[in-house]
Amino acid sequence: MVLETKRLILREMAFYDVDDLFEVLSDPEAMQFYPQPFDRQMTQTWIERNVQRYTQHGFGLWALILKQTGKLIGDCGLIMQEVDGVDEIEIGYHIRCDLWGKGLATEAAQACRDYGFSQLGFDKLISLINPANIASRRVAEKNGMTLIKEIEWRDKPTCVYAIERSDSTA
Repeated sequence: MVLETKRLILREMAFYDVDDLFEVLSDPEAMQFYPQPFDRQMTQTWIERNVQRYTQHGFGLWALILKQTGKLIGDCGLIMQEVDGVDEIEIGYHIRCDLWGKGLATEAAQACRDYGFSQLGFDKLISLINPANIASRRVAEKNGMTLIKEIEWRDKPTCVYAIERSDSTA
């Protein structure tokens, strides 16, 4: 286990998570702001990349487990992204659609924010969000982030939200 909140456990992904994570990442609604929903191989690669990130950086996207059921319901965590030629640390998240609107993404993102500042010592964290993804933008705002710019990132319009350690409640 990496983090624990009132309702969630965030732990490192493992290869046995492929079926549950595939359920989230293959959903067209959950992945509407990605180029396409994931197939099983893309989900397997997603897990492999995050396992590599744990070794390389000591962090990555973590499996998001709902305590009430013990089931994987998505992912949330910290990943290094290059934005305008600068390495930034992003808080990213995906949640199963039937659990949207319950504050779970916000709860997980806030835990990752606090971990990034207090345990990993980052001074700034960002979230990269499609401008049309209103729900994800609200999660970033509830996480204390503010919109700092809109850019083209990976050939798509992207909102860059950010928070600095001094702005945080952490």
